[in-house]
Amino acid sequence: MNLDILELLSYCIPALITGGIAFFFFKEHIQNENSRREFLIKKDLQKDSLPVRLQAYERLSLYLERIKPSKILFRVNPTSSSKEDYESLLIANIEQEFDHNLAQQIYVTEECWSITSTAKNATIQMIRKANLSDKVDSADKLREVILTDMIDKRSPSDAALSYIKEEVSNIW
Repeated sequence: MNLDILELLSYCIPALITGGIAFFFFKEHIQNENSRREFLIKKDLQKDSLPVRLQAYERLSLYLERIKPSKILFRVNPTSSSKEDYESLLIANIEQEFDHNLAQQIYVTEECWSITSTAKNATIQMIRKANLSDKVDSADKLREVILTDMIDKRSPSDAALSYIKEEVSNIW
């Protein structure tokens, strides 16, 4: 009887070892296949989403270029000599451009969107601050003061554009 149990064990132990090894190999193989499938799915999704993301960065870059004080002042001409009317017109134009690009926040990082929004707000504040200056008494003088201020400083849009360029270069 002892001999039968030993003989039985001599057959079962190698079978159990072989079964255990096969189990671990198949488990590892299944995990690798699942990882490969996930990678291929992500790759396909990224292939489809990358052009949309790049287009969003392009649109934000265009927006930031359009709200640069040096550009917006030449594009948006005063309708009257009132400095308050011109300030409102400039701010309304910036806000309208921003509203037109709101959907882009879906495709860019939270930080990029925040920097873009901050550049918009800083540009509006720059216009408001220039309008409060004692030197400003007309729309043309407001344009002149803003442009003069921009000679000495970097526009908020430039800083945001630099960030966008850096972020896009990290996508690749």
